[in-house]
Amino acid sequence: MIILGIDPGLTCTGWGVISKSGSNLRHVANGQIRTDAKASMAERLVELDAALCTVIDLYKPDTGAVEEVFVNVNPQSTLKLGQARGVAMLSVARAGIPVAEYPTKVIKKALVGTGGAEKQQIQHMLKILLPGVRLAGEDASDALAVAITHGNMLGSHR
Repeated sequence: MIILGIDPGLTCTGWGVISKSGSNLRHVANGQIRTDAKASMAERLVELDAALCTVIDLYKPDTGAVEEVFVNVNPQSTLKLGQARGVAMLSVARAGIPVAEYPTKVIKKALVGTGGAEKQQIQHMLKILLPGVRLAGEDASDALAVAITHGNMLGSHR
């Protein structure tokens, strides 16, 4: 099974693809999508959708998962994040791929064992779970964490 994880953001969206066979996980690819900060909101969302569609076409995931929005102190930031998240979910769903959502605390707990884990702890655990992985950046590592969480959740429902 090929699993796509997405850490949505308007400035930078992380994506990660893993394969799961039984309890074995394997890194396939990861990356980050940066949108043009000078472009209009609509143009940035189109840019994000096009890039995610390219990832989906290239890796042909069987299922996908997106990190849920957390509420920022700044309402404008939360709205922008929510719009990027909506585009991410749409890109996956439009391809006919089931998409799940996970809160940040669930993702951190699934990988590190505590919902308050730091980014460095997540990146360390990714290197253990996906030997040899080269992380494209923080957002890409978060997206791989989303994919692994989804893979584990799928396994617990079967």
